[in-house]
Amino acid sequence: MAAGASQEPLYLGFDLSTQQLKAIVVASDLAIVAQTKVDFDADFGSKYGLTKGVIVNDDEGEVYAPVALFLEAIDLVFARLKALDNGPDVLSRIRAISGSCQQHGSVYWGQGAAEQLADLQKGGSDKSDNKSALKDCLAEAFSRPWAPNWQDHSTQAECDEFDAKLATTASKEDGPQKLAEVTGSAAHHRFTGTQIMRIRRKWPDVYAKTTRISLVSSFVASVLLGSLAPMDISDVCGMDLWDIPNQQWSEPLLELTAGSSKAVGDLRSKLGEVRIDGGGSMGSIASYFVETYGVSPECQIAPFTGDNPATILALPLRPLDAIVSLGTSTTFLMVTPHYKPDPSYHFFNHPTTPGQYMFMLCYKNGGLAREKVRDTLPPATGGDVWANFNKAVLDTPVLGVTDADRQAKLGLYFYINEIVPNIPAGTWRYTCNPADGSNLTPAAAEAHSPKTDAREIVESQALSMRLRSQPLVHDHVPGETVDADANAARLPAQPRRIYLVGGGSLNPAIAQVLGEVLGGAEGVYRLDVGGNACALGGAYKALWSVERRDEHETFDELIGKRWTPEGAIEKVDVGYRPEQFAQYGQVLGAFDQMEQTILAEEQAKRDAKK
Repeated sequence: MAAGASQEPLYLGFDLSTQQLKAIVVASDLAIVAQTKVDFDADFGSKYGLTKGVIVNDDEGEVYAPVALFLEAIDLVFARLKALDNGPDVLSRIRAISGSCQQHGSVYWGQGAAEQLADLQKGGSDKSDNKSALKDCLAEAFSRPWAPNWQDHSTQAECDEFDAKLATTASKEDGPQKLAEVTGSAAHHRFTGTQIMRIRRKWPDVYAKTTRISLVSSFVASVLLGSLAPMDISDVCGMDLWDIPNQQWSEPLLELTAGSSKAVGDLRSKLGEVRIDGGGSMGSIASYFVETYGVSPECQIAPFTGDNPATILALPLRPLDAIVSLGTSTTFLMVTPHYKPDPSYHFFNHPTTPGQYMFMLCYKNGGLAREKVRDTLPPATGGDVWANFNKAVLDTPVLGVTDADRQAKLGLYFYINEIVPNIPAGTWRYTCNPADGSNLTPAAAEAHSPKTDAREIVESQALSMRLRSQPLVHDHVPGETVDADANAARLPAQPRRIYLVGGGSLNPAIAQVLGEVLGGAEGVYRLDVGGNACALGGAYKALWSVERRDEHETFDELIGKRWTPEGAIEKVDVGYRPEQFAQYGQVLGAFDQMEQTILAEEQAKRDAKK
């Protein structure tokens, strides 16, 4: 290390997910200096009775974690940072901390919470010669010792009421759309508003004793600050309570959650204000962390955000760039200046840039569904279990159209209940005219085979992403910042770049089909920032918060100048292919019609059972 380098500032990013607390430290040039983690099951599982980071009450669909677990994890991750060879030096140079946390989770502070947090500014309470642990310092700070997890599904009754609250028709059919127009999403079990509503009803004494409700992100920030931190402008959008177009709490939804118009003021007080600026400092770190772990007293605490918003900060995405996460589930993320909400997907405020939004699609049937189809094919020889699947994908023509069978093949492959669209488990196969999508007809069994299913499931997942992201992309016209020639600047509406992450990003057949269906004016890329993308996004956010010239220097401007793609991204497909892109566009309406037909059939089945 060069002389004087030890005085250079460092920035710490946290990621408190369902199963781990990760920490990563970066320098001003974005180089990673240190990292460590706490695994909840391995480190605390037997103590708290955890399975994959949570406790489950199957009888009521409750999934939650002990708040004390989070506090112990924060202590332990700092201890592990300090124990690194360069730990003391690293901690003394940290100038700002930010991070991400599991979205939708909530923490309930009780009476005296502010005073107990303030004690952390004094270094915590002494016990002989040792400082008390965080969980002891804050032992009496919570009205409820449990934090609902995003997997919780105990709030169906409350979801129904949220979906109906803003409806303009007697039938309430437009309720989910109206709710999405205001909050960015229809009602979902995991969203915090319905969780708060259920807690008020089921445990009224707990709700009455609650003085502040934090998201997990603002909870961690509060502990680090030693004072109650506001919610973040992006993470607050995962509550179904924030009016995104007007950037304020929704009065009708607060009234629903609180139980009456008279109780709205009390709920608003519990929620506190929302921090509109995603950057800047909320204050210096509490003395507890200075005295216990040697963190610099100059260290500032920047706003924390949710894990999905932090993911888009790990890579300086430009508007119209998209991330497709190909894990067990599949997630499609895109930054866009257009707010065009729909009940089938999610909109959030961008975590750092006013006027930009984060568009998100979540599919339960992702990698596991592809594996189900893979396993219907003969076992592959050699070490690549995907070899036969990939060969079937690439050997099958676009939409299965051959000289012998001129019908385009469409299908849905849902092995578990899906979110987008809201259809139960099942498999459906259709055919249509490939020229215009006309004559959509349920397919005969012999029209499909395991080989055609391999391509069809990848096409199906990509067509759903294209259908729902289509309103947010536009033609690339001259004058826009597209790194292409004049002809490419006139490409039809599509993402600029598509970045693939997750296990499926290593599959070349999947990458090719995604490029053929979705396009990608500048190509399809595999993104590898290690397993700490959310923590890395938090570290970048901390750096930007402190080093920005003023509040007008955007995250993309500052980080974009310092971020280098070498070693992080690899081009894996050309992306836009005019002929194939047009072929998929011709059947996109038929794909939509197929989904609507299946939705109507499933609704009729439910109605018949009533």
